[in-house]
Amino acid sequence: MQSGLWLLLAAQLAALHGSSVLQQAPGSILVQTNQMVIMSCEAKTSPASTRIYWLRRRQAPSPHSHHEFLALWDSKKGIVYGQNVEQEKLTVFTDAVRSILNLTRVKPADSGIYFCMTIGTPELTFGKGTQLSVGPSCGPLTLGLLVAGVLFLLVSLGVAIHLHCLQRRARLRLLKQFYK
Repeated sequence: MQSGLWLLLAAQLAALHGSSVLQQAPGSILVQTNQMVIMSCEAKTSPASTRIYWLRRRQAPSPHSHHEFLALWDSKKGIVYGQNVEQEKLTVFTDAVRSILNLTRVKPADSGIYFCMTIGTPELTFGKGTQLSVGPSCGPLTLGLLVAGVLFLLVSLGVAIHLHCLQRRARLRLLKQFYK
């Protein structure tokens, strides 16, 4: 069985309760499109030779969600990427006990929960996960249109209030004339 496929299958079968053995940071990240994101995972009790895998779950847990193998650092091969991973956007750095995942030029499709994981004997150990949310960036044109829209709504609200007041005054005048 192909190692990437085995890894995905094993991740699906493992219980996803984060451990104190793998400390993953940060817990969540909210960024705009085209920004850079850095996540870290530190193995507290594992030997220095332990490989730290990076996985992503794109959607909320459901029967159809799965973990996608992104990358790992191998001392002999360097970065080993998963299938269909945009290698120019993703880099993994490592030292004796820590692995750093660096994502560049993120887009909304990169949103999801990122997990670090080690494979022990016989268990898989997961970090607690990092929720990455990528929103659209607000360039000058988008921001200008947003401000113009808000101003238009405020002016429309002012006109509506003014017309309501005029209509109320007219009713009051009519009622005063009627009951004189």
